[in-house]
Amino acid sequence: MNQTAHIGFISLGCPKATVDSEHILTQLRAEGYAITPHYHEADLVIINTCGFINEAIDESLEVIGEALSENGKVIVTGCLGANKTLIQTHYPDVLAITGPAKREEVVAIVHQHLPLEENPHLDLIPPGGIKLTPRHYAYLKIAEGCNQQCSFCIIPAMRGKLVSRSIGDILDEAEALKFAGVKELLIIAQDTAAYGVDTKYRLDFWQGRPLKTQIKTLADTLAELNMWVRLHYVYPYPHIDDLVELMATGSILPYLDVPLQHGSPKILKAMRRPANTENMLQRIEKWRQMCPNIVLRSSFIVGFPGETETDFNKLLNLVSTARLDRVGAFIYSPVEGATANTFDNPVSEEIKQARLEQLMVLQTQISQEKLQQRIGQTVEVLVDEITPEAIYTRSFGEAPEIDGTIILENSSEALKVGDFVDVEIFDVDEHDLYAEILS
Repeated sequence: MNQTAHIGFISLGCPKATVDSEHILTQLRAEGYAITPHYHEADLVIINTCGFINEAIDESLEVIGEALSENGKVIVTGCLGANKTLIQTHYPDVLAITGPAKREEVVAIVHQHLPLEENPHLDLIPPGGIKLTPRHYAYLKIAEGCNQQCSFCIIPAMRGKLVSRSIGDILDEAEALKFAGVKELLIIAQDTAAYGVDTKYRLDFWQGRPLKTQIKTLADTLAELNMWVRLHYVYPYPHIDDLVELMATGSILPYLDVPLQHGSPKILKAMRRPANTENMLQRIEKWRQMCPNIVLRSSFIVGFPGETETDFNKLLNLVSTARLDRVGAFIYSPVEGATANTFDNPVSEEIKQARLEQLMVLQTQISQEKLQQRIGQTVEVLVDEITPEAIYTRSFGEAPEIDGTIILENSSEALKVGDFVDVEIFDVDEHDLYAEILS
């Protein structure tokens, strides 16, 4: 095989899987493989799958089938790969199957089925590695796995226990990303705020400086790189207050993504999540007092086994009282292997759907009111996309891909994707804001 061997790559699932995909692509590109988006050009196809909920499993299986039909040579990796039997039952002709975060294993399988004759040239990789995001922002994964035992989740079974990265390695990667032109770092892990728990917050070194393997230390040091730092998937531990303090000082973006999951103590206990909703509401109020401009995002599950109308009304009450800026809501999915599947009194699909719609109607009204309050604000925005009609940007309050945008009329300003510019917000719609550039 010559050095122009082509790899097709499909990445499914969450940002944590995106980072795994970027690592695999960077290694393959460094070794001399070419990457193609077309089935007919690829010598083989790698699919990084998702297996978190049933809809994701179905999508992954559908994509595997399509790739086999269109190309014929397929390597499967990612979370669904942990269920090798399921994949082999549907598609016995796949070349190989690995689980999540198996970069070296995937690359070795590619070597086996598509060997290169010549030595690699490291200058084939751009600074910062191969990225599946635009060049001006990047996901930075700080840990693998999770120590939580949430009854609705099978991530620990697929990705294992928490394994935190060296703080020095993370900061080296962040610095390389800055050098490559990245302006915003999105910090992710399955349980971001647990960073360092598995190492007992051991002392590490970066550029000769002693630093604790701990989330506040990491966030504070990342802030020294003068980039936007945004935190995702933050479990509501008590030490989150320390991170909000950093937000209040402007060190990191005042944006907190805390998956609360429900508002009923009974359901939260069954989920194996923190069940003191009154305490959670008090903490949210405290965060807002500490950092008045903080933007709060959360996610909730409706239709969990045993959820009564009373339980659901407690969820509605939490959402109504907390008045979160952004909310994602999902129907409970009885994914194979989840402990909650064995619980009594499952909720019918019809009731699940009705409750989801009722919750989102409530949150849409809250989000609209929160957006209206931003009219007249002056904010710094990061340019994401420029079209002939408009410029799409985001402020500290909008994470890429999951939140709305701030839309500017295209102007004579010589802006580029990745630029920062000050704007004034003058209008909103259901999801997005509209602003004009300040002269």
